[in-house]
Amino acid sequence: MIIQQLVNGLTVGCSYALVTLGFSMIYSVLTLTNFAHSSFYMLGAYLVVFFMQILTDSPVWFLCSIILAVAICAVVSSGVDIILLRKIRHSDALPIAALLCTVGVQQFINNGIILLWGSSNKPFTFFADMFHVGKFRIGNAVISWLQIILISIAIVIMLALTFVVRKTRLGAGMRAVSQNSRAAQAMGVQVNKVIFLTFMIAGGVSAIGGIMVGIYYQSIETTMATVVGSKAFAAALLGGLGELIGAVLGGFLIGILETFAAVYINAGYRDAIAFGVLIIMLLVRPQGLLGKKTANKV
Repeated sequence: MIIQQLVNGLTVGCSYALVTLGFSMIYSVLTLTNFAHSSFYMLGAYLVVFFMQILTDSPVWFLCSIILAVAICAVVSSGVDIILLRKIRHSDALPIAALLCTVGVQQFINNGIILLWGSSNKPFTFFADMFHVGKFRIGNAVISWLQIILISIAIVIMLALTFVVRKTRLGAGMRAVSQNSRAAQAMGVQVNKVIFLTFMIAGGVSAIGGIMVGIYYQSIETTMATVVGSKAFAAALLGGLGELIGAVLGGFLIGILETFAAVYINAGYRDAIAFGVLIIMLLVRPQGLLGKKTANKV
């Protein structure tokens, strides 16, 4: 039973981890809490449904729909930076202006989805027979190959992003901008390009997380962005704001904890677990599991 719920929790947690990873990437570079980030999680899933309604029902077109949806979310996410946030950064606006701007973008996307596709749940049953076949046992636990595939995809994406941040020129630019953007620019780092690419990657990764949830649950809903947004924020704080490994750890832990709570306590407490963890972490270790304490100058 424990193994079963652990795998279920990891499957749910992998989508949280992907969203939290993008959230933490943006925070680490800009020290900005991007509330619009979770909207791309929902937008990606709804775009796949939209494309599959107008394209031929085949695995090839389904894959094309996923690629196109992820690409659109990546472009729109980077567009938020180019059109809105970049102007705020280069103005005399208060830092809270950028945060409020992301809240506005979040509401625009979320309500735009409701306006275009309605507020009712949408079936995400494309090739369900293909995805939901094949199971094996580990003791009393019944594990589907779909769970293994989704977890594996998430891990590969996380490892790839970790490699990008730690071993590539773009990653070096991200680290430089996060420490001091003006000094980084003086050293030849193209700050605007680094931030643009960070938003693009984060938006695409968030969309992948939403599509994975649609495939797993075979349904998507208009509240999914709000729910996952709060959980991603809690996961980021749990792992340590701006810490990529911490983001992954926090996402998986939230998924596992809420799955065990739903089974062993009460299913009604499932969504409350993230907030409970958030409160406890702020009281016990505000910097998160992998975060570092910062000294405040007086």
